[in-house]
Amino acid sequence: MRLPRPRFSAPPAPDLHTPRGLVRFEFSAMGTGVTVLLADADQHLIARVEGLFRSWEERLSRFREGSELSWLNAQAGERLTVSRLLFEVVVAAVAAAQATEGLFDPTMLHQIHGLGYDRTFSAIGSAARAGRYRQTPGGAWREVRLDPRRRTVQLPEGIGLDLGGIAKGMAVDAALASLGAAGAGCAAVDAGGDLAVIGLPDGYASWPIEIETNREPCVVSLAAGALATSSVGRRRWRQGGVERHHLLDPTTGLPVENEVWSASAGGGTCQEAEVHAKAALLLGESAGTAYLERHHLPGLLVLKDGRQVLVGSWASAQERG
Repeated sequence: MRLPRPRFSAPPAPDLHTPRGLVRFEFSAMGTGVTVLLADADQHLIARVEGLFRSWEERLSRFREGSELSWLNAQAGERLTVSRLLFEVVVAAVAAAQATEGLFDPTMLHQIHGLGYDRTFSAIGSAARAGRYRQTPGGAWREVRLDPRRRTVQLPEGIGLDLGGIAKGMAVDAALASLGAAGAGCAAVDAGGDLAVIGLPDGYASWPIEIETNREPCVVSLAAGALATSSVGRRRWRQGGVERHHLLDPTTGLPVENEVWSASAGGGTCQEAEVHAKAALLLGESAGTAYLERHHLPGLLVLKDGRQVLVGSWASAQERG
């Protein structure tokens, strides 16, 4: 089964995945592989991108005992002054929860730990140990107290934050903003399926993005902005004979079970696309399609039976083709 990780495709070109005139870089950070495409003249800027991802991982990883996020989670119930970066990500996560009426819920750390995902995915292997926490519904984001003037965060007692998805999307956005500020006119950053672009490769009217599915890949066009993919096929493990995955239904605290295998959504920023893709997947085929249409977003829902449902401008492009 191939993972639904978007990758850059450019037919016809000497390198199928890297448009002519761009150089490809790859490294691992924030629990995933990161791919960066830069123009030849901008190759020196890769250090700027990698440094940003490393810095964000050090401060926002739930797997690092010494990270600022782990420190905040360990002192739930206390009002704490945090760094500007952590405050901005927590604010964005709570705002996303409110905007999606709790579909996106960053306060389910203990629920994911209870399912055995309490270490990096590579450390879990094929089986996870029994959880230390009882599976309960989410919703505690409503009780997170934020003070912008003092830059303080107070988590409810017994609650922890998992900022992985939205932090990754925000890191992609920040990396592209940094590249743009440094003068890069054409670049793309892909962090495990969350990607964004600036400019266009020579000879292209848009970036052709190939999204891998559980059957045939689907190619969509991205002229600007971002795209994110969430999938129940990406991170799976077994716990006590029960198969688990990392996308939790906030109404139960358990892995979501519906007909959708992956959901991709376009957006103005990777932060937005990440939230919308996850919401669409959790809602299922019918409600997820309606959600993307209501927000006027292009999207792709891949169903477990292999069917592909294109939404918005991506569907229109297929009809024209």
